[in-house]
Amino acid sequence: MGANIVIDTLGGDNGAKACVAGAVEGLKENPDVKLYLTGKKKQIDRLLSEYTYDKTRIEVIDCTEEITCHDAPVEAVRKKKDSSLVVGLNLVKEGKADALISAGSSGAVLAGAQFIIGRAKGVKRAPLAPLLPTSEGWSLLIDCGANVDAKPEVLVQFAKIGSIYMESLMGIKKPRVAIVNIGTEEEKGNALVKATYPLLKECDSINFIGSIESREIPFGKADVILTEAFVGNVILKLYEGLSKMLLKEMKKAMTANIKSKVGGLMIKKQLKKTISSFNTGDKGGAPMLGLNGLVVKVHGNSKKDEVASAVRQCKNFVEADVSGKITAGLAEEGTEKE
Repeated sequence: MGANIVIDTLGGDNGAKACVAGAVEGLKENPDVKLYLTGKKKQIDRLLSEYTYDKTRIEVIDCTEEITCHDAPVEAVRKKKDSSLVVGLNLVKEGKADALISAGSSGAVLAGAQFIIGRAKGVKRAPLAPLLPTSEGWSLLIDCGANVDAKPEVLVQFAKIGSIYMESLMGIKKPRVAIVNIGTEEEKGNALVKATYPLLKECDSINFIGSIESREIPFGKADVILTEAFVGNVILKLYEGLSKMLLKEMKKAMTANIKSKVGGLMIKKQLKKTISSFNTGDKGGAPMLGLNGLVVKVHGNSKKDEVASAVRQCKNFVEADVSGKITAGLAEEGTEKE
């Protein structure tokens, strides 16, 4: 089973160059994938001319508009109908494509996904859910940016959606679900956590293990990290910033003097292996779950490797029929769409 995937080539910090390079790399790794590249056709064609690839597997769609980070997201999605993002989202809506990858404005991607593709039957809200590297593997952070003011019943549904995702794509049986809290005691937390906790305990379709403090997340104490988007986004940004700072300080320490340089050379191979295991780019981007299709938001500064990884991520998502399983799983629970 293959997949048809759209790559929005406009909006990212590295422009169409990174998207085109990642698209060609994605084709090499996934022989059963077809790609649509939306953006400025002349520019895309010129960039593609630098590569050798199966021309029957890439279709370039010319777009006259671009949504930037300076645009008001909702207004831009409504007015810029010939933008690379909106054209790509419509391809998914019409069933011509299974998924869309974009490095563009997060607000516009999230708004467009909701308005154009729409939520699947039974889904109350569509969360953004990236994978976080941990010492034990990977954990899913849900939500990290789409729903800042979520209700308790919405968080319970996120727990179900996250569990289905981790079981379907990561092969984890009965994934451990934990809610982010300021302590492990059941009586702790803000109003939202206190209201959600008992509902999670009563939910038989998930493996709820209680609260998790943020310091325990990097150690893989849970497979699904449950929170509303404000806290989730803070966790994600701190995670990314701290990782970059630690890498920078490690490099500085290893080049401080002759002894540290010699020591660095001795552990270079093992250190590279350890560092690569924490490379989030290997897993693609953050999928927006619970839609009538798939939208993956990659970092604005994504390079070709992350785009190529996102192509693989989308293909695996489609082949595993994660969207279908989420809809079926929620239907079994008798959940009704708002």
